[in-house]
Amino acid sequence: MGVVNVTPDSFSDGGFYFDRDKAVEHALKLFEEGADIVDIGGESTRPGARVSGPEKATDKSDKKGGADCKFRPVVSEKEELDRVIPVISSVKQKKRKGALISVDTYKSNVARAAVEAGADIVNDVSGFRWDPQMGKTLAELKCGAVLMHMRGRPDEWRDLPQVPDMVLLVKRELSDWAQHAARLGIRRDRLALDPGIGFGKNFDQNYPLLKRLDEFHSLRFPLVIGLSRKSFIGRALADKDKDAPVSERLYGTLAAETIAVLRGAHILRTHDVKASVDAARMADTIA
Repeated sequence: MGVVNVTPDSFSDGGFYFDRDKAVEHALKLFEEGADIVDIGGESTRPGARVSGPEKATDKSDKKGGADCKFRPVVSEKEELDRVIPVISSVKQKKRKGALISVDTYKSNVARAAVEAGADIVNDVSGFRWDPQMGKTLAELKCGAVLMHMRGRPDEWRDLPQVPDMVLLVKRELSDWAQHAARLGIRRDRLALDPGIGFGKNFDQNYPLLKRLDEFHSLRFPLVIGLSRKSFIGRALADKDKDAPVSERLYGTLAAETIAVLRGAHILRTHDVKASVDAARMADTIA
């Protein structure tokens, strides 16, 4: 699953593909490099980002005057639609046969418009929890869906309490949320789960999620794993107490993705498709 961020502020490639034509060109390039799915998103959920929704908790970081949180506006539904729908429509017309388009959104109206424009999958980082209409909408659309685990919201992550066993927590909550999705009418064979590595988990809490990834197979869903250039990789590659910058995390990403494949990951969500395809093919050959 190749990533196309039609945003000015994503952590890895913010602004590179904000222009529609560049975003479409990049999506088609990812398909050429071997992506089976291209995931198109119009709102960043990187650490510190503000997001909207009816379950928004009290924002402690704002009280502390955190600039990253306090002054960044929420992306409106209209703005997100203006960003992603033209890209999805154009890619739909030009993509190769059998290739799939995913939309990265937590808003049900954006999901519906994206599927109507040609998206095959809705990838919701909130686990269908931030928009109370999302589960019902996905059931009606009969599209593929990715349910991702996230603790809190990006602007709350610094203040989240410690968890004794993150793997057990994530596994239990994913199971509960998947069961709720089934009750809403989302068919099991249209659903994949993502443990949300890096989303509301600190550096040390991410390594066990990857090491013990095989424990999630007991949930009996395909597993989507996003590791690409994330901060926990930068921390592992730190030099003289300075984390490796995003631009220098490719080799660490490939090592982590190889481990994920050997632990049974089904879909890798990545910015570097060609390199990740080669790593995954090699890992598959060995496994």
